[in-house]
Amino acid sequence: MQLPNLLSTPSFVQKIQWVADPVSYLENAAQQHPDIFTGKIVGFGETVVFVNHPQAIQEILTNDRKKFVAVGELNRLMQPFVGKSSVLMLEGDRHKRQRKLIMPPFHGERMQAYGQLICHLTEQIFIKLPLNQPFSARDLTQDISLQLILQVIFGLYEGEKFHKLKHLLLLLLDYFRSPLTSSLFLFPILQKDLGAWSPWGKFLRVREAIDELLYTEIAERRQQDNTERIDILSMLMSAKDETGQLITDQELRDQLMSLILASYETTATAMAWGLYWIHQKPLVHEKLLQEIDTLGDFPDPMSIYRLSYLSAVCNESLRIYPIIMFSFPRVVQESIELLGHSLQPGTVLLASIYLTHQREDLYPQPQEFRPERFLERQFSPYEFLPFGGGVRRCIGEALSTFQMKLVLATILSNYELALVNHQPEKPQRRGFTLAPTSGVKMIITRRRVRQESLVTAATTPIF
Repeated sequence: MQLPNLLSTPSFVQKIQWVADPVSYLENAAQQHPDIFTGKIVGFGETVVFVNHPQAIQEILTNDRKKFVAVGELNRLMQPFVGKSSVLMLEGDRHKRQRKLIMPPFHGERMQAYGQLICHLTEQIFIKLPLNQPFSARDLTQDISLQLILQVIFGLYEGEKFHKLKHLLLLLLDYFRSPLTSSLFLFPILQKDLGAWSPWGKFLRVREAIDELLYTEIAERRQQDNTERIDILSMLMSAKDETGQLITDQELRDQLMSLILASYETTATAMAWGLYWIHQKPLVHEKLLQEIDTLGDFPDPMSIYRLSYLSAVCNESLRIYPIIMFSFPRVVQESIELLGHSLQPGTVLLASIYLTHQREDLYPQPQEFRPERFLERQFSPYEFLPFGGGVRRCIGEALSTFQMKLVLATILSNYELALVNHQPEKPQRRGFTLAPTSGVKMIITRRRVRQESLVTAATTPIF
């Protein structure tokens, strides 16, 4: 079978490049073959066709479940974390059923309820930071993201359960910290339990401890009346499919782990990139602050969410270094032609989000951070797709963008920050994401407003 624009670099070298420096791998390949090329990588089968032309991406995403199918098995690198019943692993009707059950908490009144929580939690965390002392923005946004997971997804605030689950989740999620530890998920051969001190053995034992906590919590909730609670776990437990069936304990566990993976790493990274670009570009910072200040001292979260320049800044942050480099893999189902190349059944396709966002014909001077792009024109979902697309579009997109906007606006409203290092921040693989290499080192130079009343309000649970 002849594949389009097969890269000539030896397969072994390509795999190492893909794991260690995926951005350079993609950019070098696209210089040779701008629209479509075939690479030898790990994680989705050995041979993968990368596509970054909007026309081809539209063809793929508008023919989901027909000519191109998202095969859950190709996402097996995430299975040790999320489980076999995860919406990320399922196909066909089972995937459609789970997705339908999960989606309601991410819309409408639920999002408004989460808004105050996001703002208050951000204030609680930042008010504890001393002035003029360096901190990692990535660590702070991780803390915000993790605590929101515990409160929004589980409805946990303080206490033994809260701190134990937080500790265990940090241990588990730490495996995505570097390309080296991430390789445990990319190379199944490394997944050997050689005891509690071996990398994979440690992972399995932490996962087991988390599972014990989750199943205990689920069992306790089954015995309670959760109708007044609006945390996602309680809502999922009461959700029924079209046949009237409730979600099983195993399905609950796997969907919770999927939401944790989708909410924690991606959103924390997006917020850190946002802080970096805002403070790297003084004119962007000034213009954004002027817009936020028009809302007054205590803005409504939904008013923040609707700010046009803030939306443009967030979109440009997600464009220039998209958190996820590619969409969910698709498999060709019948002989087709794509961009003038014949593809046979069984061919694996990856729509490259990163390369699409770097196209000069879509985004002139693509390495320049320029939010105005998103005020000057409307990009199609095949030109701008930070959360993927089609039937596999990220289920946490609404909550992620909502959180990103509110956290950035809350920080900027109340603090003046500065970058410690003015050297350009470079993207690095962090698990399944592209994160800033140094974590974005910053300092708080001044507090803009007094926050005692806000912090007091923040200690009152919303759920």
